[in-house]
Amino acid sequence: MNNPRNVLFVPHGAPTFAIDPGAAGAAMSQVANVLPTPRAIIVVSPHWDTSIPTVSTAKQLETIYDFHGFPNALYSIKYPATGCPEGAQEVVAALQKRFPQVAIDPTRGLDHGAWTPLRQMFPEADIPIIPVSIQSRAGTAHALAMGEALQELTQKGFLLIASGNITHNLGDYQMAAMRAGQTPPYVQVFADWVQAQLNAKRLQNLIDYRQHSPEGVRSHPTEDHLLPLFVALGAAGKDATAQAFYRGISSHVIAMDGYQFV
Repeated sequence: MNNPRNVLFVPHGAPTFAIDPGAAGAAMSQVANVLPTPRAIIVVSPHWDTSIPTVSTAKQLETIYDFHGFPNALYSIKYPATGCPEGAQEVVAALQKRFPQVAIDPTRGLDHGAWTPLRQMFPEADIPIIPVSIQSRAGTAHALAMGEALQELTQKGFLLIASGNITHNLGDYQMAAMRAGQTPPYVQVFADWVQAQLNAKRLQNLIDYRQHSPEGVRSHPTEDHLLPLFVALGAAGKDATAQAFYRGISSHVIAMDGYQFV
C-alpha cells in the first residue's frame, strides 16, 4: 500500500470480538504490523459520547467494561495502556482551532470500543493512547470537522484510529442473538453502498447517507457507531483514497469493514 496516511477506520464489533477476533482481527493486526511506530495513538470510540469534544489527559488508562451479560472471560481482560498528557494538550489545541468549546477529562480510560481493537493491533500496550470523545447528536458533518481539526497531528507522528461499525442496529443484534437468525439483506447492501461512495469519493452522499441510502436508518437507528468513519475521513484529507483492508459480517448484523487511507 503506497504512502498510507496515519489514519484508520477499524471495526470493534460485539464485545466478544475481544476473545474471538477471527479474520477481521487478523486483518487489523496485519495493518498494524506494517505501520511506522506512532508517537501516540489518538483513539475515537462511539462508546465515549459527550456534549462537546473531550480529550482524556489521564496518565494511566483504566480498562472500562461498558457492557453487560457477556462471558466472564471478557471482564478479566486488561489493556494496561498509558496515556499521553502532553500529546493530549496538542489534541486539545488542534480541536480548539475549529470548536469554541473543548473539554478535558483527567480520568477517562478506554471503553471496549477503544481497547478491543487496540489490544488486537498493539497487544503489548506499549504506545501511549489519547482517547477523544464523539458527539452522537451533532451529526456527520460535525464528526468530519473533528477529523479535519485533527489532520495536522497525523502529520506529526500521531496515529488516528477511529473505531466503529459500518452497520450497528442493537435491536437487530439482540434479535439475532436470541434466534440465531440469518443476516438481514440490508447489512450487506448498506456496507456495499458505503464502499461505493468511498471509492467514488462522494463525500456529500456519505454525509447525507440517511437521505441517499434506503438502508441507512435501519443500519444506524442512532448515528454513534458510524460517526468515527467521518472523523477518519476528515483526518485523512479530501485527496485521500479509502482502501478496505477487511470486509465481512459478524454476529449476523454487524458489518466489520475496515479502511486504511492513502
